[in-house]
Amino acid sequence: MAGIDLIASSLIMALIQLLVGLVLSMGSVYIGLKMFDKLTKGIDEWKEIQKGNVAVGIVMTAVIISLATVIKIGVLSLTASIDPTTGVTMMALGLVVGIVNLVIGVIAAIISIYVAINILDKITTEIDEMKELKKGNVAVALIIAGVLIAVSFVISAAVEGITSALDVTQVAMALGIVA
Repeated sequence: MAGIDLIASSLIMALIQLLVGLVLSMGSVYIGLKMFDKLTKGIDEWKEIQKGNVAVGIVMTAVIISLATVIKIGVLSLTASIDPTTGVTMMALGLVVGIVNLVIGVIAAIISIYVAINILDKITTEIDEMKELKKGNVAVALIIAGVLIAVSFVISAAVEGITSALDVTQVAMALGIVA
């Protein structure tokens, strides 16, 4: 019977981690999209999408993929901290560390997307990317999407390095909570 109880509690914890991860990832993507919308001048992405502008849809999809690629580390850190076997203090500390890691991931994702678009704009001086997107230029959208996704892969590795430095066990040891 103990084996079945262990399996059942493990499944319940996995389900809780899944739900928390889903809520956090969707919230992070929502916040990231809102911030991206504010960072891009001269184009209302949502109006363009409502008009059926495929080019803008491609770029927004790339933004979502880029955000998810970078913030997945923060979400993983946070959901991993939901483990009652570690005790209340460690679980609470884990949640705080997880939230900090998630915030780092969201900020890094937004900044990297913003910087990537601005650098691309500086490199391609003969093309006004936002104007081309408004016109529905799919070729420009694909280039922007490729740059965003490529940058997110590199940035996610950097964020992973930062979040590993903010590991809950290391933070607990630094605070003198565990020996």
